[in-house]
Amino acid sequence: MKIGVLSLQGDVREHINSLHDCGVDALAVNTAEQLESIDALVIPGGESTTIAKLARSFGLFDRIQKRIHSGMPTYGSCAGMILLANNIQGAAKDQETFGGMDLVVMRNAFGRQVDSFEVDLTFKGITDPPLRAIFIRAPWVESVGDGVEVLATVEFDGQLHPVAVRQGNLLATSFHPELTGDNRVHKFFVENVCRNNAAHVE
Repeated sequence: MKIGVLSLQGDVREHINSLHDCGVDALAVNTAEQLESIDALVIPGGESTTIAKLARSFGLFDRIQKRIHSGMPTYGSCAGMILLANNIQGAAKDQETFGGMDLVVMRNAFGRQVDSFEVDLTFKGITDPPLRAIFIRAPWVESVGDGVEVLATVEFDGQLHPVAVRQGNLLATSFHPELTGDNRVHKFFVENVCRNNAAHVE
């Protein structure tokens, strides 16, 4: 199994290192040839509008969208969550997403860069200890469709907001597990999303 990390903008190296630590072949992806060579994709944190525009400039946007909608396992963190959502609240003008997840996501929901924070999370499917999550200009999920499973939530201003969700072969988190040295979210993606998908295809 070969997993690509979309390397147009964002924390690409950290995701590659986390995937390598999970024992899988991982590589940076920014060409059509590289995209066609992979079995699964990670869309890293960064700036969602910039990543989408660069994907257009590199001739990758439609290819990525087609592969996601054809069932390629994909994990998006932070900006990646926005890019996997079908709908964005507070979207920039003409903002595009690859889509695939029946979500409404709010951009910068927790505030600006200075409002970044860390918190311990209970993540469905990941055993103790709690998962340390880093939120940087993070989105949250406003609402989910029937096919979306909520894996983790955060309380903010007295309300619980989903910050990790799964829909079939797609996984998304508001936070940055690649920055903590704890690779359990990547392991969850590899073992529960990618390998289950491969077994189903076989």
